[in-house]
Amino acid sequence: MSQELVISIAERAITVVIMASGPLLLVALVVGLLVSIFQATTQIQEQTLSFVPKIIAVLLAIVFFGPWMLTKVVTYTKDIFENLTRYIG
Repeated sequence: MSQELVISIAERAITVVIMASGPLLLVALVVGLLVSIFQATTQIQEQTLSFVPKIIAVLLAIVFFGPWMLTKVVTYTKDIFENLTRYIG
């Protein structure tokens, strides 16, 4: 296996990871920002108020984006297994 091939596989893996985790991270970021603004305006500094909405939002995002994320990861894994002999040989 050449160095270029290893770097190409690693780049694609990183891209798939970023694409699969991106929607969840973005949802958590937006909800966290909204909760922080709410806490700052109302001066409520309850710790659970910052975690519970994020957990609920991320779980809903998993339900919504889960099939798409799974498709991306399975497609990448399938491509790796299908081309395994080409990569090794």
